[in-house]
Amino acid sequence: MKMQEVRALARSMGIRIGGLTKIEAIRKLQRSEGNFDCFGRAANGYCDQTGCLFYEDCMKVSIHCH
Repeated sequence: MKMQEVRALARSMGIRIGGLTKIEAIRKLQRSEGNFDCFGRAANGYCDQTGCLFYEDCMKVSIHCH
């Protein structure tokens, strides 16, 4: 998901993400939905939250961070 899409999603949810990085913005969106703010933190490239809107991007980020 591109940052432009993250911004559009945040706007549609009424959430302000100005000044945040993509990762920070996604984590804020996750929290606002009542989910864990775990984007980019998948240990060993594993996450059981396959229904998460950010799953594919998260896996890409997590692999590069660990």
